[in-house]
Amino acid sequence: MKTLDQFDIAGRSAFVTGAASGIGLAYAECMAEAGARVTLTDVDAEGAQRETKRLVDEGYEVRWEACDVTDLDQVAAAIDAHVHAYGGLDICFANAGLDVGNGFWSPENKRNPDGQIDVYDKWRWDKSIDINLTGCFHTVREAARAMKANTDRRGGSIVITSSNAAEVNEAIVGVPYMAAKAGVKHFMRHAAYELAAYGIRVNAIAPGPFVTNIGDGWVKKNPAAKKAWDDLVPVGRMAETYQIKPLALLLASDAGSYMTGAHVMIDGGMQLGPIKPLD
Repeated sequence: MKTLDQFDIAGRSAFVTGAASGIGLAYAECMAEAGARVTLTDVDAEGAQRETKRLVDEGYEVRWEACDVTDLDQVAAAIDAHVHAYGGLDICFANAGLDVGNGFWSPENKRNPDGQIDVYDKWRWDKSIDINLTGCFHTVREAARAMKANTDRRGGSIVITSSNAAEVNEAIVGVPYMAAKAGVKHFMRHAAYELAAYGIRVNAIAPGPFVTNIGDGWVKKNPAAKKAWDDLVPVGRMAETYQIKPLALLLASDAGSYMTGAHVMIDGGMQLGPIKPLD
């Protein structure tokens, strides 16, 4: 098989959570641009509908569903609707996530007393685990169910959005986010092990600092905060979401057919250590 042919996903179907903005939207755009039929889902129904209309107007075959990944019934219903619309499920991006804030450090090298373990808000812990870890479990659970039922298809690919915070001490995002993403990494490894027998590959993309709407888009709104983040990255800049698309296509397509259980970092070298150490 020729190299570029391995990246061909034309005619396959892809389901993306958290697709109304940011990295999830980049995944959805990537899949559509490569010829897949895509369902965009998000708790932000208005955003998912808006971006779906834009992609339809650009000539892509996409649809949308409102979906809160913390609600298993909603995830199951959204995937069932996807299967009904497209005849099966080939690719799933379990992407939906949330940064609840209150890290131990700020990007400006300032200690945040509200982020210390002994005073940390319990509701922030609960919300982070519920969305980032349990929501991932719900999505993978239902995707596996749908992919196993596709006896006439060649397995499937599940791609989970993890974080560099699963690998390194990322005190800026806070303790529950690190714990949730570390859980995501190890959940992914077990899912990959279990589902390999069914021809279903499971991998994770672990982004570092990307410019997205997470945290209410505070990096976009605050140039000083972005500059502080840029200074922490060895390559000298935060990433834009389009830069994650080639990696997403690799893992979703046959180009990644021998990859499962991989936790792939895309973080500008942050796992090597910040270029400007925290005080």
